[in-house]
Amino acid sequence: MIAYLKGEILEVKEDGAIILCGGVGYEVNLAHGSALELTAGQETAFYVAESISPYDGTVLYGFLTKEDKELWTLFKTAIPNTGPKKAMEFLNKALRSVADFHNAILKRDPKILTGIFGFTAKTAEKLINSLKDKMDALTVQGESKIKVLDEAPYLSGVLEALGALGYSAAEARRAMEKLQAEGVSPNEPLEKIIREALRVLKK
Repeated sequence: MIAYLKGEILEVKEDGAIILCGGVGYEVNLAHGSALELTAGQETAFYVAESISPYDGTVLYGFLTKEDKELWTLFKTAIPNTGPKKAMEFLNKALRSVADFHNAILKRDPKILTGIFGFTAKTAEKLINSLKDKMDALTVQGESKIKVLDEAPYLSGVLEALGALGYSAAEARRAMEKLQAEGVSPNEPLEKIIREALRVLKK
């Protein structure tokens, strides 16, 4: 069983890469966010998990850290009806901020999972129910990046309003981060914060 690969990146794809190891090129499936960190020609290493598909044969899934692989494995084994591809989709969203995803599960807060990470309400509840008693055993690296909703109650209303106007959760989050960097106070009226967020998004 292949557990680790180290070599030169020959090609980077949207959700994967080809890595040259000992004269053999291995195609490895990756989370989209992980693939964005790679460049053809660089040397890198992946922690690897194998999966046997009746259609594609042996499929390799790669992870930039051991902790990413552990989280993917948890998704695949703890969440009902979750295969390796679906687990990779979940991982890609969680990698926006693993520390905040971890906290959202422990706090049983579906608003964070839907508003910030982009999960549907049904999936958010499924994640919480499946992982709430298992997240403490998981190694979490990195610091919190997202101001959680119980510290900023206004954020829920802003995300809901921007979503109703057709903006994605990722776009709304970037707008809020920009406003925070500009020093916009969360004590401002909700309507004003929404107007400021729209100003940022229309630039």
